[in-house]
Amino acid sequence: MLLAHMGGPFWQRRDAGAWTLPKGEYDADEAPLAAARREFQEELGLPAPPGEVVDLGVVTQSGGKQVTAWAIDGDLEPADVVPGVFEMEWPMGSGRTCEFPEIDRVQWFGLEEAREKLVSGQRAFLARLEALLGS
Repeated sequence: MLLAHMGGPFWQRRDAGAWTLPKGEYDADEAPLAAARREFQEELGLPAPPGEVVDLGVVTQSGGKQVTAWAIDGDLEPADVVPGVFEMEWPMGSGRTCEFPEIDRVQWFGLEEAREKLVSGQRAFLARLEALLGS
């Protein structure tokens, strides 16, 4: 499973529970799958791989954010990723704005290791994928 380590100073020294599926937000007038492909491109700097799309459904994370995910059997070289960036005030209260990568690295994991790395609110996707794969 391809996971992305969240960028920015808050996640910099964290590993377990600090990885996510490449994801983003979309407007009500945008189809969720089209948004997922767009966000994949924006976050990783590469197009989503072609292939059969498997719907993994929706989860609601602890903060209330709903995440919809799909799986594709694809191939991607992590070294080819060119992440998008975001700006935030850093250090907090300093009045300075700094730019940080949305993700600072991506890596392939087996399902068991992905369970340790992935933020808890997205782990249901692993169970759904495992059930679909018959693992």
